Amino acid sequence: MKNAEATATDTAATVAEQGATVAPEKAPAKKGASQKKGAPKSQKAAKGGKTKPVAEKKAKAGKRVAKLARVKKASRPRAETKGAKILALIGRAKGATLTEIMKATDWQAHSVRGFLSTAAKKHKLNIESAKNEDGQRVYKIAK
Repeated sequence: MKNAEATATDTAATVAEQGATVAPEKAPAKKGASQKKGAPKSQKAAKGGKTKPVAEKKAKAGKRVAKLARVKKASRPRAETKGAKILALIGRAKGATLTEIMKATDWQAHSVRGFLSTAAKKHKLNIESAKNEDGQRVYKIAK
């Protein structure tokens, strides 16, 4: 039994010398608590800098709104573009069929329909779409 006890203490001594594999202690986190999603953020100044007054911020926002209001006016496309050709065709009294527009622009049907969709919004037009006796789709500007 002495032999068994001696080997047990020798094994325990070698394990103690090596040290147990334990995860190192974590340092405390430097990051503080985060804000809630909807909470307003504060203004942070750079080192030695000052925060901007709130009045200047509102003045800049007012200028930005005024600039956006000017840009949103209805516009006309340039005369030499395919878009101008389409608007001229559908501006006629009888309008224009989808195949006529496709031939004039060399576009596919889905491209013509996409243009008409965006042109109606961009140029503030009311575009009517109906089928004629032949079953072809006819587009014209409603007045």
